[in-house]
Amino acid sequence: MAHPIDHAQSSASRFGGVAEDYLAIHQFFDESKRLVADFRHCALRHHTEGIFMAERLFGVTITNIDGRSIPVRYIGEQHVREDLGRIPSFQDWIQEMPVKSWMYGQRLTVRKEL
Repeated sequence: MAHPIDHAQSSASRFGGVAEDYLAIHQFFDESKRLVADFRHCALRHHTEGIFMAERLFGVTITNIDGRSIPVRYIGEQHVREDLGRIPSFQDWIQEMPVKSWMYGQRLTVRKEL
């Protein structure tokens, strides 16, 4: 997986402008590395819903330094494809997660010491 600046440079090559035009969007996708420092961080934003979240956060388009309007969705799709090779859905991620009883909200029983 690439660093956000690598993704931003790739965006500049693809859409024009400079890496800084795209850096904030790519940082958004990789911000989850603060929580999980391995590939599992991707489950939080590297999917279709994450791309639409970026669009809501940054707007439908950004204007790069060249004055060109670039759809944020295209930038998000580029990021996810570069990291995963495809764009999964959120369901693709969670169907691979094992279900545990605590996820159902069951209370843990407290053992009383005798």
